[in-house]
Amino acid sequence: MEQIFNNLSESLFSDLKKGEEVILSFSGENSQFIRFNNGSVRQTGLVDDAEIELKFISNGRICGGGFTVSGNLDVDLKRGRQEILRMRQESSQIPIDPFLVLPTNSGSSHEVKKSDGLKFENSVDAILPAMAGVDFVGILANGKMFRGNANSVGQKHWFETDSYSLDYSLVTPDHQMVKGSFSGTDWDQKGYEEYVERSKRKLVLMERKPIQMKTGDYRTWFESAAVSDFLGMFSWNGISEASLRQGCSGFGKMRHNDTRLSPKFSIVEDFSPGFCPKFNSDGEVAPNSLALIENGMLKNTLVSSRSAKEYGLSSNYAESGEYLRSPKMSTGTLSHDDVVKTLDKGLFLSNIHYLNWSDNPGGRITGLTRYACFWVEGGEIVAPIETMRFDDSFYRFFGDQLVDVEDSQTVNPEVGTYGGRSLGATTCPGILVDSFSLTL
Repeated sequence: MEQIFNNLSESLFSDLKKGEEVILSFSGENSQFIRFNNGSVRQTGLVDDAEIELKFISNGRICGGGFTVSGNLDVDLKRGRQEILRMRQESSQIPIDPFLVLPTNSGSSHEVKKSDGLKFENSVDAILPAMAGVDFVGILANGKMFRGNANSVGQKHWFETDSYSLDYSLVTPDHQMVKGSFSGTDWDQKGYEEYVERSKRKLVLMERKPIQMKTGDYRTWFESAAVSDFLGMFSWNGISEASLRQGCSGFGKMRHNDTRLSPKFSIVEDFSPGFCPKFNSDGEVAPNSLALIENGMLKNTLVSSRSAKEYGLSSNYAESGEYLRSPKMSTGTLSHDDVVKTLDKGLFLSNIHYLNWSDNPGGRITGLTRYACFWVEGGEIVAPIETMRFDDSFYRFFGDQLVDVEDSQTVNPEVGTYGGRSLGATTCPGILVDSFSLTL
């Protein structure tokens, strides 16, 4: 894959005319996919895939293009040259971009993450025995992923990693579910079996008759997966500097009114684990770590170079969409073994879904409880709850209602495979809040 990337970038750059610049991004994978249903393999296959994205810059204008890589250099060069010709013609017909950021050469990088991953031929034997006796559905995505970026002024980056993720659900005869997502780089058979066993214990509880909850405010425990979903909302009209400037960010009260979250809440953008490359689609390299919210106070937003130029700021080389790529939330003092006892009476929410802003400026998020959500009373799990809608503000559950934070973190990977496997992960603990609103 790296040789294909090098050959294509060098050859296409050599065809450029004076005053033209190109940024080339490469995305590829050598992956194994296995789909499981009812505890059996239903579909399996190997995918070798790669795509090229091109940004053509000339006379203060920018055009985009791209193509699927075939692996045949002659075919791919022909396709790439056709794209450059098209963009050259289109660029003469579009307005000048006043906030265009030209490519630079700030140094190249080469990062290859070595791991003792799950071998393709061992995958089924490693996965299925632990699932014996339960209705298990899921998808295993396993193998290498590649990212490259090069520009016509000489800068080049390469990132390569080997990882796996098993995104699954365990299902009761009445179609109640427990969701899990086991992922990593080095395969840990014991860790996998222990993870599945925790899901099985929840599945037994899901066989109890569900309770229909009344609307109202409840003391609530959120597992790490649920917290990860809340943090994901920060990437959508949240931590983006452009969103703040345009008045459509939920962080406006933190910026303009000095409203603060709980001193127990801190989050950084942390690239040190290597879940994704530090370079963005323009080839700019982000700092290894960037504090975003520190002890409840907004310290930094994500600032792309385009936003920096538009608003007269310094860039921290966020992606153009100014979204989180590798967020990490700080831990607290609450042991997971003590969660139910400390909760005493309230909700235990393993997963949430269908999240959306209900009041973006007020930080209000709405969504549904889903998968292994329970009612707890007297420090014991009583029964699962019927699906409920919630509507509450992160200024409350990450703010004045935040009671405690788990003392360990879980890595929640990006498991999307639409058009290709996604890179990145959210690393976060669970949280205990004193009041959380169920509304429907």
